[in-house]
Amino acid sequence: MATESYYDRAQEVKEFDDSKIGVKGLVDTDAVSIPLIFVHPPENLIGLNAPPSATQIPTVDLSDLDSPRRPEIVQQIRYASQEFGFFQIVNHGVSPKVMEDTISAVKTFNEQPQEVKAAHYGRETGDGVNFNTNFDLFRSKAASWRDTLQISVAPVPPKWDRVPAVCRRELMEWARHVAELGELLMGLLSEGLGLETDRLKELSFLQGRTVVAHYYPYCPQPDLTLGIASHTDPSLVTVLLQNDVGGLQVKYGEEWTDVEPIKGALVINIGDILQMVSNDVYKSVEHRVVANPLRQPRVTVGIFFNPDKRESSEEYGPLPELISPGKPPIYRNFQLAEFLGKFFGKELGRSLDYFRL
Repeated sequence: MATESYYDRAQEVKEFDDSKIGVKGLVDTDAVSIPLIFVHPPENLIGLNAPPSATQIPTVDLSDLDSPRRPEIVQQIRYASQEFGFFQIVNHGVSPKVMEDTISAVKTFNEQPQEVKAAHYGRETGDGVNFNTNFDLFRSKAASWRDTLQISVAPVPPKWDRVPAVCRRELMEWARHVAELGELLMGLLSEGLGLETDRLKELSFLQGRTVVAHYYPYCPQPDLTLGIASHTDPSLVTVLLQNDVGGLQVKYGEEWTDVEPIKGALVINIGDILQMVSNDVYKSVEHRVVANPLRQPRVTVGIFFNPDKRESSEEYGPLPELISPGKPPIYRNFQLAEFLGKFFGKELGRSLDYFRL
């Protein structure tokens, strides 16, 4: 690792990326310190060692959706989406076996010999599949302690033969089940806005889907870095499966609140696009993942739901039904390509302010 006196960040980033070893590769060398490229500035680490917050994000039970309980469930989701931007769901219809198999397969992939994983490491996205450390590695001020396998599954299917064989079947099955769950969630969120059940679905908001599988290995200096820096999601909705190693934190007011893993639950959060489309009824909130101090890895598999019209001139913005003289539009209209360009053209963070009127 370079010392502060002649530290060339750009060179170290390039050398690390060219090595294709990822963060797990650094851990496998029994390193007792982290390279300087992973050390975050103090402002990123605020609250890292604060006492746990007493606040908990809501958990919503989706059983009995076809019963008189449905309006109650809709109101619970509306409240959670307004107040926290996050909630967990149970009895959601995705089988425990699918969830367990998905986590296990992603863990298996990341714990293969380094030379096996290196064959998949890269930053090209043309075939819909890539594996690397931090999508913003070359743009961020500090790298985060995780490796990521990303697969764009819709509207254009990926080249599934490029997905690592040890987790291919499981990720395909996971993507299929969560697509069905996404339609259910989008309907409940629509109803929570006072709209028809299919309103968000009609806008193609279920059609663009990206699977992101994160692996957070043990970190020898967890007080100096993060698993993921604070950001909001560039999506309508994100569905996240996490194993039993915690680390996800949501910003609530000025505090960071832990999202404790609940067996069998999935984490749901509102993304930037849904905050804009809902004209600030629903909130996309900052969240982060702390670096993992445990020898057991944290493994998560999420799916981002987005419109499917990235290349079109179609515009999105606050829905007309949610605008009135007393509630004028808060955001301007935008094309999906413009929005994603703003998000991915910089380091991980927040992009809403670019579109605020």
